[in-house]
Order: sequence, then C-alpha cells, then structure tokens
Amino acid sequence: MFSVLKDLGWFFSREKKRYAIGLILLIVAGVFELLPPRLLGSAIDEIVRGSITSGSLIRYIVMILALLLIIYWMTYIWMHNLFGGSNLVERLLRSRFMGRLMTLTPSFFEKNRTGDLMARATNDIRAVSATVGFGMLTLVDSTVFFSVVLFAMGFLVSWKLTLAAVLPLPLIAIAMAVYGKAIHDRYTLAQDAFGDMNDQVLESVSGIRVIRAYVQERHDEKRFADITDDVYRKNMAVARVDSFFEPTIRFCVGLSYIIGLTYGIYLVFRNQITLGDLVSFNMYLGMIVWPMFAIGELINVMQRGGASLERIDETLNSVPDVRDPEVTVPVASPDTIQFNHVTFRYPTSPIDNLTDISLTLHKGQTLGIVGRTGSGKSTLLKQLLHEYPAGTGSLTISDVPIQDISLDRLHSWMGYVPQEQILFSKTVRENIQFGLEGASDDKVLEAVSTAAFLGDLETLESGLDTLVGERGVSLSGGQKQRVSLSRAFIAEPEILILDDALSAVDARTEAQIVENIRSRRAGKTTLISTHRLSAIEHADQIVVLDGGVITERGTHQELLAKGGWYREQYERQQLENNLS
Repeated sequence: MFSVLKDLGWFFSREKKRYAIGLILLIVAGVFELLPPRLLGSAIDEIVRGSITSGSLIRYIVMILALLLIIYWMTYIWMHNLFGGSNLVERLLRSRFMGRLMTLTPSFFEKNRTGDLMARATNDIRAVSATVGFGMLTLVDSTVFFSVVLFAMGFLVSWKLTLAAVLPLPLIAIAMAVYGKAIHDRYTLAQDAFGDMNDQVLESVSGIRVIRAYVQERHDEKRFADITDDVYRKNMAVARVDSFFEPTIRFCVGLSYIIGLTYGIYLVFRNQITLGDLVSFNMYLGMIVWPMFAIGELINVMQRGGASLERIDETLNSVPDVRDPEVTVPVASPDTIQFNHVTFRYPTSPIDNLTDISLTLHKGQTLGIVGRTGSGKSTLLKQLLHEYPAGTGSLTISDVPIQDISLDRLHSWMGYVPQEQILFSKTVRENIQFGLEGASDDKVLEAVSTAAFLGDLETLESGLDTLVGERGVSLSGGQKQRVSLSRAFIAEPEILILDDALSAVDARTEAQIVENIRSRRAGKTTLISTHRLSAIEHADQIVVLDGGVITERGTHQELLAKGGWYREQYERQQLENNLS
C-alpha cells in the first residue's frame, strides 16, 4: 500500500525541508491538543473537591486560550506546507508528463488513446497530489497522533481503561486490508473507463459535422450513454467499497465509547480514577475518532494514488523508439539526400511499406512523388522526419546516416505540411508565427503571399487577428491548407516537405503557389507528394510509387515519353480539366 510513497521518494527528497517543517508542526500541534482536555479534567476535579478559586479558574481559561492560539498558528503552517506540496507535485508531474509526450514518437500514440492520456494528465495526477498532501496528513494522524492520544489516555488517565476501549481496533485493521485491495483494483478499472469516455467525447466533438451530415446524432448519443453508463457502474463499484469505510469505523468507535463509558464509570465508583479523569478520557476518546477515520482515508488515498501513479509512470517510463545517438555527427547543411536501397515497415504493419527505394536529391532540387492512394508517398516523405526506427538500407543527408544526426538539428532543416492540417485555437497570425516565433507582420504577410492567401485574408472578419477556432473550424479546407503552407514558408526551411498539401485548392491557386515556390525557394530542396500532376511538372525528378516500390522515375517529359502510369494519369487529368 505504501509503495506509492517510495515511488514518490524523489519528490519528498527534493522537498524535504517543506515536509520536515510540516510534519514536525503537525505532530507538535497534536501533542498540544492533548493539554486542554487534561486542564479541563483538573478543573473539574478541583470543582468536585471544592478547591476551585477565581484565580485558578482564570488561570485555566488563559492557559487553554493560549494553547488554542499556538495550535492555530502551527496548524496554519503545517497545512500550508503539506497541501502546498500537493499542488507542487501536481505541477511537476504535469510538466513531466507533457514533456515526455513531446519526446515520444508516433508509435506510442498509435498504441495509446488520446482520451486515456487526458485522464492520466488530469484525474490520475490529482489522485497522486492528494497522496502527498491529504495522504501524509492521514498517515501521521493515523499513526503518530493515534499513538500520542493512546499514550495520553494510558499515562494521564488509566492504562486499564485505555486497553479496554481499544479492543475493537483489530476489527478496523482487518476491514481496511480487505477494502484497500478492492479499492485499488476497482479504481484502476474506473480510471480506464474514464479514459474511454474522454476518447469518445473527443471523437464526437471533432466529428460533429460528419455525425450531423449522416443524421447519426441519436446513435452517437446512445453510444455516449452506453459508455457513461459503464463509467458510472465502475465508479459506483468504487463507491460501494468506499462506503464501507466510514460505517465500519463508526461501528468500532461506537464500541469503544460503550466500553470506555461503562468501564470508566465502574472505575470511578471504585475510586481508581476521578470524575475529571473520566471527562478527560472521553475527550481523548473523541479525539481518537479522527485517527480511526484517518486509517480508512489513508488506505483509500494510498490505493487510489498507487493505482494512478502506476498509470502515470507507464507513460513517464515510455522510451521513444527513435532517439539521438550517444555521439551525433555535426552536419552544416543538407547538401544531398540519398536513399540507398531503403526498405521500411511500420512497427504495426505485417508487410513492407517501402521496398528497395534508391534515389538522390541534391540541394536546390525538387522531387515530385506520385502514385495511387496507399502507394507509400507519405511513408517515403516521413523517412526524412525520422519518426520511426530506420529500416534496412541507408538514408543519408550530406553523406551522414540520418540516425547519426541530432533530431533537433534534423528537424530544424524541415518545413513540413502534412495531409491533415493541424491548426491551433488561436489567431491566423499566431498559427503562422508558430513556424517562426516572434516573426514580424511583414514576414507573416510575405509567407501569406507565397501561399496565395492574401485575397482570402482580406475576406476574413479580423484579418490576421481572426480566430481560426478549434482545428481551424472557422476556415475552409483550402484556407486551412494555405495557413499551414504559410507556417512552413515563414521558417524558410532548407528542406520543404509538402504531403499532398495542395489538394484542397483550385487549379489556378495551385499554379500560383507552385510558381511562388519555384521563384522564392531557389537553392533550397523541396519534396512534393500529390495526386495532381500539374503540381510537380517543374520537378527536377519525379518518382512513381506503387505498393511501396518505385515503378517509374524521370522528369515530366521523360515520364510522358515512357507511356506508363504517369502518362495515363496525366492525360486523364488534362481531359478532366478541359471538360471542366
């Protein structure tokens, strides 16, 4: 149960001063809390004996008030330290969690659902933060404070009465052991279900247009109702076990009260303790109720925190399958890109996705990549991003294997526009400046012009300050593509990768963008995959892929002369353009 505290040892070691002050004051405050009942008992004994005076009464009142003020001050400090640590570990874990996600490769995100990762970053981290705050409070109160109160009951009142009153305690220990195991198992299942629900909500929100277009609202509501019902059932399973904690403890505490009161009255009549002692003992017995409850809360919090930390550590301990080598080779600039018999297979694929790819691209050249849907165009381009472990053969940049180049250095050369445009819920300007932090408006407008987006920009309500909405929902498909293109252009990358990035624009706009790329990227390398052959007619080299294999290669004119798939596709597209 307490393994979660061992696993969080790095945090307690880092914040040892905070926790030393907090825990010491928590214990000292607990000791001070024992004094007012003893003073009250002494005052009652003086009243019974008839020896109380106004002076002694005032003295008792002043001493109790002074103790309450000291306890108030110490309680403020220990609460600030313990619960401040709770907030601190939450911030640290969230930062580490996000930092780890930034280092992980697509393979990880293919295996882990977004909704589940969100659940780990929210509910699970909050459960761990409760462990280092409220959990430490219950740990001290259920052990140290409990022991101190028992000591006071035994030494200041009567050991016989104390031992009789604590007879029900073993029942609590047995019940907590059973409940704790059940809480851990059921809470893990509940958190997994919460992740499934998060994933469902994300899918529904992002796909709301499709859902409405196919009149699937009721079906989606039914699906969401089913998954929320599953979350409800699993959380109720946790609650059912959780609800046993308090009644069990109340039952045991009630037994202690009955035993303490009955046996205490017997001892008073036998003159073995005084009436004041009995009053003090009952006040101590009331004080021991919270430590008993704390035992249940401790087990509950520790089991939840342990289950959550296991889920968080699963992500934090994930190792990216593509990392920088121990020794990187410095490369000044990407002068040549060479694929030499490269064969590649995705980690989850049963077949090779690229087979025996060989080609050379010099600085300043443009490579066009065409082929049927699913032929491997995007896979070929992604080899340069080095997101997956390299396959067989070699891919070199300036004669250096890509595996030996620092990932940061490699990515600093790249400007990448994927098939699916990702825009952030910010303004058009901020989305474009993502490619070059702090870029001036003149620089932004230059990139917008290269992407042939100036005309559309004037039609937007607030121009560059227009909010694009989540995933660019307020923009059309073509506008989203050109904002993404602007983001890549503004960085002026050494290598520009366009993965079917012109599919949503009309032929005239495409021609303008292609011309701008040719004129403004002279001397820099460009790779373009596309279905529209007009976008790569100017390319220095064009390759045709089919099933991950290069079936044709050459310039536009050379491929037309060969009379293969390329020429057939070109003539079909020319005919379609003439008919339209």
